[in-house]
Amino acid sequence: MTGHEKAQGPKHKRDLTRRKVLAAGTGAVLAAGVGGTFAAGAFAGEETPAAGAQASGTSGETCYRLTSETTEGPYYIDADKLRRDVTEDQDGIPLTLRLKVIDADTCKPLADAAVDIWHCNALGVYSGYEAMGSGGGGGGGGGTPPSGAPTGSPTGAPTGSPTGAPTGSPPAGGGGHEEPTDDERYLRGTWRTDKKGEVAFRTVFPGWYQGRCVHIHTKVHVNGTWTDAGYEGGTTCHTGQLFFDEASVLATAEVEPYSTNTTARTTLDEDTIYPGNGTEGGLLKLKYKKGAIAKGVVATLTMGVDPEATQDGTGAG
Repeated sequence: MTGHEKAQGPKHKRDLTRRKVLAAGTGAVLAAGVGGTFAAGAFAGEETPAAGAQASGTSGETCYRLTSETTEGPYYIDADKLRRDVTEDQDGIPLTLRLKVIDADTCKPLADAAVDIWHCNALGVYSGYEAMGSGGGGGGGGGTPPSGAPTGSPTGAPTGSPTGAPTGSPPAGGGGHEEPTDDERYLRGTWRTDKKGEVAFRTVFPGWYQGRCVHIHTKVHVNGTWTDAGYEGGTTCHTGQLFFDEASVLATAEVEPYSTNTTARTTLDEDTIYPGNGTEGGLLKLKYKKGAIAKGVVATLTMGVDPEATQDGTGAG
């Protein structure tokens, strides 16, 4: 895959009013990987509104900063599985991802919104695109790895912090949507927000690939209808990416299977997609036991969105 995530949007077009998410089987109910359950109150004290802002939604005032919009990238697959546990058979450090979606103008939670997440596995491979690269997670097949996934049998762990800016065009770019090459759908899923605007997923800590820092993609859909078949209609009011601080990524690099990933890693500061504005830009708040990150990580973030906007990530972020 060539191109850059800041390049022009995907060539494909989608009619969002016909968007449909197919429900998974009844076995999709999850048991959380960290602490056994999705603990209530995980957002307490996480973030505060902008200084001087009010929650009344008064004209000219904003209760909460809008979370930065970014491109969706080439590996988004619509009509994904309706589920909270997206792990499937993927190896990696357990990650409990808790997101809260609020109206940035009023600070009111957005209930019944559909939240998508998707990301690569520990070795940088996206499900649905295994034939475009080789590496871990069953990522067999030939060709050029679209995400910089390692080829062959990598050995050794990354050492130190990578230096210098990545060269060439990041393969996970937005030069156009890539059609899936297979039916794998691990580390992808959609779930609805509750009355508090909260949604939780069970997954694994993402790995890395050439040209990008460690990240998770996300979308928020509103004004659709939940049916027995899944989620239909509505609009996409937010398309973003979630990011991880360098300390946590370096800690994961000491743990298998991440330690076998010898692909050159782009740091958070070097990444060309991360806006560099902290939680507003999608930087997750992480909780894990120091020196024992392999036992699991809890990640939280409040996302302020404009439910009246259309932000499908197919254009400039």
